[in-house]
Amino acid sequence: MTALTLSTAALPGLRADAIVIGVAKGTAAGGPVVVPGAEAVDKAYDGRLADVLETLGASGAEGEVTKLPAPTGFKTPLVVAVGLGTRPEKDAAPDTETLRRAAGVAARALSGSKKAVFALPMTDAADAGAVAEGALLGAYSFDAYKNIGDTGGKDKKKDRGAPLAEAVLAGVKSRDKAFKAAVERATAVVEELNRARDLINTPPNDLDPEAFAAVVQAAAKEHGIKVQVLDEKALAKGGHGGILGVGAGSASGPRLVKLSYTSAKAKKHLAFVGKGITYDSGGISLKPAGHNETMKCDMSGAAAVFAAVVAAARLGLAVNITGWLALAENMPSGSATRPGDVLRMYSGKTVEVLNTDAEGRLVLADALWAASEEKPDAIVDVATLTGAMVLALGNRTFGIMANDDAFRAAVLEAAEEVGEPAWPMPLPEHLRKGMDSTVADIANMGERMGGGLVAGLFLREFVGEGITWAHLDIAGPAFNEGGPFGYTPKGGTGSAVRTLVRIAEQTAAGELG
Repeated sequence: MTALTLSTAALPGLRADAIVIGVAKGTAAGGPVVVPGAEAVDKAYDGRLADVLETLGASGAEGEVTKLPAPTGFKTPLVVAVGLGTRPEKDAAPDTETLRRAAGVAARALSGSKKAVFALPMTDAADAGAVAEGALLGAYSFDAYKNIGDTGGKDKKKDRGAPLAEAVLAGVKSRDKAFKAAVERATAVVEELNRARDLINTPPNDLDPEAFAAVVQAAAKEHGIKVQVLDEKALAKGGHGGILGVGAGSASGPRLVKLSYTSAKAKKHLAFVGKGITYDSGGISLKPAGHNETMKCDMSGAAAVFAAVVAAARLGLAVNITGWLALAENMPSGSATRPGDVLRMYSGKTVEVLNTDAEGRLVLADALWAASEEKPDAIVDVATLTGAMVLALGNRTFGIMANDDAFRAAVLEAAEEVGEPAWPMPLPEHLRKGMDSTVADIANMGERMGGGLVAGLFLREFVGEGITWAHLDIAGPAFNEGGPFGYTPKGGTGSAVRTLVRIAEQTAAGELG
């Protein structure tokens, strides 16, 4: 991953490939406005940097990148001006999410560079942390499967442009405890988030449930986290009918992985539960053509939970966290669960399977009940659960449902604070009746309209009585099929990792629950 360093040296004397500065949109009649952090560059242009940028076509629009030669006297050859968008008020400082996105855009624009200096406005530790996060997230690249074998004697990876090797935060004191802590936090969180991205992007022939569990075991050992893996035999012995039913059609057996991070200072216990369908064909209810190609991402919830637990351990948060990864591959075969089958879940409830492509809720049901047995203070599950949520909220926003309105509001606030777009969704009681079954306790399908809410109501059935619970449906933002934007790459995004970490931080600080 890109290295992060801090420097208080004057910009002209810094040696790097580029200096990154910020430019905001001016008034309707005016041109771009150079924001704080770039004073030395502006001075070297005799105070005319904004005019030069406007001549080059820069407007300051969000995500816009303008490159120009560095002024005389600088040891850096290039200046990269990145647009921050319209400021809410004149002279108002950009918010942290604006800084995060700008740093991400710049880092991506500088792929192939060895070193870049980020001279964006950083008035406090929160700003520095945001710039650090954005730079590290924006520089991400998944190249594990490229340039394998004969390259004809050429290093094509080098030609294509490797990720930015080093990001220097200008004007940040390395000995300032608050700034140092913010940058260290950003590094820990983003390293784990990028690990989640790697897992999501890994082809399903190399990441079945067993392989996923092995990755978790290695990381847990490295960071002092206890891990328990239940294989097919253990799942059968324990009666985990939901996970077994979904994985029944695959040659790769399912797994339930439990991660346990504990702190001697903890006063609260959180449980995070992640859907981990390493590939989703839809099972017997096969997905139509055009809907299978990205289904390696159906384990994004489990990847997010895994990353969040490891990040919490690295940060030493004063909260106990148990992560549950419900891993299975949903495939059609002679042994696969059929529409009409009835599964006996770990909770003892029976479920009539009306559609095998509604499989995520089945594996989550077993994991939610297992999490509930430990009586945590709160449970948060994360899943790429329904296409209905994508239709409702689009590709960049995840939905939040909960059995407690105050907790739902707190989770939404945590998501907004870290820059992850989310929206509160209801759990209408009238939709529960649609899941009534004539042969089982409940069916895994209900009314078609409001399908994302129906899925949430199904999951609620498997949360222990009296336990606060929230459900994050990340089906939209988990995998970006379009072009990169801000600090978000094409492919796996690591959606919800930062929200989970923030929930853990707030709980540890006594601010939540």
